[in-house]
Amino acid sequence: MAEHPDALQGGVLCVVGARPNFMKIAPIMAAFAESGIPARLLHTGQHYDEAMNQRFFADLGIPEPDINLEVGSGSHAQQTAEIMRRFEPVLDALRPRAVLVVGDVNSTIACALVAAKKGVAVIHVEAGLRSFDRSMPEEINRVLTDQLSDLLYTTERSAATNLAREGIDPSHIHFVGNVMIDTLRHNLPRAVPVAVTLATAGVTDSLAPGGYGVLTLHRPSNVDHAPTLTRLLATMKEIALQLPLLFPLHPRTRARIREFGLEKLISDSRIHLLPPQGYLEMLGLMRDARLVLTDSGGIQEETTALGVPCLTLRENTERPITVEEGTNTLVGSSREAILATVADILATGGKAGRLPEYWDGQAARRIAAHLSGWLKLPCARTKAA
Repeated sequence: MAEHPDALQGGVLCVVGARPNFMKIAPIMAAFAESGIPARLLHTGQHYDEAMNQRFFADLGIPEPDINLEVGSGSHAQQTAEIMRRFEPVLDALRPRAVLVVGDVNSTIACALVAAKKGVAVIHVEAGLRSFDRSMPEEINRVLTDQLSDLLYTTERSAATNLAREGIDPSHIHFVGNVMIDTLRHNLPRAVPVAVTLATAGVTDSLAPGGYGVLTLHRPSNVDHAPTLTRLLATMKEIALQLPLLFPLHPRTRARIREFGLEKLISDSRIHLLPPQGYLEMLGLMRDARLVLTDSGGIQEETTALGVPCLTLRENTERPITVEEGTNTLVGSSREAILATVADILATGGKAGRLPEYWDGQAARRIAAHLSGWLKLPCARTKAA
């Protein structure tokens, strides 16, 4: 059979699909280029806001994707199936040695499934994280992707325990650290000052570093249930009496606020609504915040790296190291728990935390160093190093 002109035999096809992936793939692509590892970048188009995509790619210095599947939105089943349908012919044409996926979005499991069934090795970056909550679609994606993977790169040592419990061969697991923190450390000097972000958004209040909090909400468990969202926003309004809150609004959350008629609840408060922010803007907001309230997984990690107290508005976390060693506290959606933790932070400064092991900005280089050797091994899908 004639070789396809774009064939990537011996190289790695790297997959991204949504914003959380972008921060993880940026240092990996840079480390691969530095190490001479042949790699191509494929964007599934799962996150389909083209303007925000380009902004993140530009901010993070990610090369333009070689392939964009332009899948767009849909239910979990529709989106996963469409990614698989469009990914298979690309994989057949490129014939890479391995497919590298990051995180836990639908693109991660979809491309891992296709690769595994085609006999192409799967590499999972950020493997072994578990919330132990199967009601979260991301948890299903994490568990299944790890079962399909030939190389599993982990961000914290507890991940290996989770993987061993699920029967993963320890020789396939490699602790390398957190590539999200590589991106944060590299870009921190470029973070956009809060004053610039507020001016751009038309917010006239002058908020000094340490004089505000940041709020993000997007998970269905928090925003799709009217009583829960109402309780959370009412609690945030109480907090804002003591500390103004900057609230970049996720499109899903904005839609639910309108649907449930909650605009008035926050319109006369010190909660400042902002449009979705780029990476450098969010980094500046978090860096100078007194505290952050969030249901995001990545922000739990970023606040720990920044040393900023974080209140996670969930009952569980797949990133326990941010609670055990970092600045994160799980508070759920309980008004009492949230207000008590905020009061403690305002009075004492909150948890100081410490930087977890290997969150040093070198995780992607560790991946590249290990993978360079692995790629030289005889090509066998289940071969570990």
